[in-house]
Amino acid sequence: MKAAGSNEATSRVVVLLSGGMDSCVTAALAAQTYEVYALHASYGQRTQERERKAFREVANSIGAAKTMEVDLGVLAQIGTSSLVDSSQPVPVAEPLRGEIPSTYVPFRNGVLLAVAAAWAESVGANKIFIGAVAPDTPQGYPDTTRVFFDAFERAIALGTKPETEISIEAPLVNMSKTEAVKKGMEIGAPLELTWSCYRDGDSACGVCLSCKSRIKAFSEAGVRDPVEYKIEKEERTA
Repeated sequence: MKAAGSNEATSRVVVLLSGGMDSCVTAALAAQTYEVYALHASYGQRTQERERKAFREVANSIGAAKTMEVDLGVLAQIGTSSLVDSSQPVPVAEPLRGEIPSTYVPFRNGVLLAVAAAWAESVGANKIFIGAVAPDTPQGYPDTTRVFFDAFERAIALGTKPETEISIEAPLVNMSKTEAVKKGMEIGAPLELTWSCYRDGDSACGVCLSCKSRIKAFSEAGVRDPVEYKIEKEERTA
């Protein structure tokens, strides 16, 4: 068992902040108690410029003490995901039961957590926050489960200095998207600054799986989504 960190380390955490809704709520939760070091990765995703803008605005809004933006373009080189491969369409319908969505980026969270762990050890943080939520579809993504995070915690413990102790916190992992929206509204998370669309970087499309999931969550939570969708604009001008 590794020794507990200092009081300074206890107050400092690394938060993986994509600029999306779930990571925004997670970051806002972390900022209530800890000094936030916000980490963002670009990896060749279709909307990376818009996500980076959302990251910077959310990080500023929650009062992040420090930010880091990293380039993980190797994930685009590896390919296979419709998020990074423009030859594949971004799905608008849920995959068949048992199938992993084409938007899955192979081991993305493992790569992100490895970078976060390196930064956390470097700056003396003893927690990494990640905005994973309970899957809306039975198959989900394999790298967003509590079982995966527990296994990664053990890997961090084995691969860092003896005095380092870093846990992975996923406060939304047992929540639905709807519950995450409610929690965000409750704590005043800046959801109006977030970006969830997988397809476009100017106006959210409103039809991709991520947009649909977000629209449904806000509707079920009984609150207005502050993001305007392209499909809404088209309906108004039709």
